[in-house]
Amino acid sequence: MFRRRAKGEDAGNQLDELADADSNEFEDASDLEDGEGERVGLPPAPRPEGPFDINEVEGAAKDGRVDLGGLLVPGVDGMELRVEVAGDAIVAATLVLGNSAIQLQAFAAPRSEGIWGEVRDEIADGIRQQGGVVDEEESNLGWGLRAQVPVQLPDGTRGVQLVRFVGCDGPRWFLRGVISGQAAMQDDAAAVLEQVFRQTIVVRGDSPMAPRDPIVLRLPEDAQMVPDGMPQQGRPASMGDLNPFDRGPEITEVR
Repeated sequence: MFRRRAKGEDAGNQLDELADADSNEFEDASDLEDGEGERVGLPPAPRPEGPFDINEVEGAAKDGRVDLGGLLVPGVDGMELRVEVAGDAIVAATLVLGNSAIQLQAFAAPRSEGIWGEVRDEIADGIRQQGGVVDEEESNLGWGLRAQVPVQLPDGTRGVQLVRFVGCDGPRWFLRGVISGQAAMQDDAAAVLEQVFRQTIVVRGDSPMAPRDPIVLRLPEDAQMVPDGMPQQGRPASMGDLNPFDRGPEITEVR
């Protein structure tokens, strides 16, 4: 599913190539004004650098991505792809690279307004109610949250997990990313995962959906299944439900 990179080429080079391809295919949004401040109730802002809607890219720009049905996710050598199931439906994908991870989940959204501002406030309120700490931040992915979430450690004691929440409003969809592990603490480690978020393509479909309904995903045709619970080298200890390194009844390894 992933191409093999040449000797000396790093993961960032692969994503830069995808970004260059997408910038050539993406519809020109230069005539649209950039939004400022809070965007609750406003139309989605332009996304010249992604994430992209499936209708905004040509076929050639989809190459090099893992087809999960509702999401086309860029691939990086050495990355593991894990899926999260709700009932019989796959609703989220977690991409693990070393000691870092990003969970991607797409939702239906209203046609005329973005919901990330509203969702961001709800996430922050929920974490604070649990006794956590949340700071709003503006990064190269726009407005997001950096949080310390209370969790229960394997030995039964209480601790915190550091996570970043990022989001983007698109045409009738909303894409949320949860960055954890080393990338939640170090900007250098987060760079590749941020590019993964930017270069993701959302396939909303034309079927009627209520706002916030999850966009259902599916496994790639060539997925190699790994039994749940199999030990993984370099995986940190479980830190509760937010820990993507220990989530999902199904796992695919992508080489």
